Amino acid sequence: MNILMIDTSGPACGVALMRDGRIVYESQLTHKQTHSQRIMPMVEDALERSDTTVGEIDLFGAVVGPGSFTGVRIGVSTAKAMAHAAGKRCIGVDALEALAANVIAFDGVVCPILDARAQQVYGAIFRPGAVPQRLHQDDALKLPLFLTEVEKTGQDALFLGDGVDVFEDAIRERLGARAHFAPPQHRGLRAASACALADAYVRAGGETLDYIGLLPLYLRAPQAERERAAREGKAHG
Repeated sequence: MNILMIDTSGPACGVALMRDGRIVYESQLTHKQTHSQRIMPMVEDALERSDTTVGEIDLFGAVVGPGSFTGVRIGVSTAKAMAHAAGKRCIGVDALEALAANVIAFDGVVCPILDARAQQVYGAIFRPGAVPQRLHQDDALKLPLFLTEVEKTGQDALFLGDGVDVFEDAIRERLGARAHFAPPQHRGLRAASACALADAYVRAGGETLDYIGLLPLYLRAPQAERERAAREGKAHG
């Protein structure tokens, strides 16, 4: 089975291609260009350098969130369009689970966090492994509330994701020696990790989707909608 995975959910734009359980191509780029400008040239490069045609892709995947609303939409829309054109199936991968999959071995819990702005994080808690074991569902929380959930595990915690860049000091202050942080090269979401999760899911009998069924994962309304709701609330208050 050939899987093409796209990730535009965060600051980096990533593409990975897996052939029969083996990653044959992966690229990641953080640049001033927008994801919408970068993603298709990166996909074309992945296909060309791996000697693969679009018709040979069996499954088109996208990291569906949580993450940047615009970024998630770009990745999901690209995967949907390619799957529709090729007449193939789709699969969505959770961003936090893909982050946790970067960590194979750690004596404690793995806590991927993404900066959700407004002093919030998108976070979840897992036991480490090639397919992480979920202990806490994805949520959008103020950092102190998320750390309370981490403390409830009673274990050391390894943090990764772009939220670390924003909240590392606050996490260290709260958790002390129980807080650990992935090094920079393992801190970000990798399209290859998402691709491997998709492969494991399908091999375990998980269902794939038609292109219509591939949808973004939003844990809260986009900022524009929240601001409009706030204005309307004041107008009616």
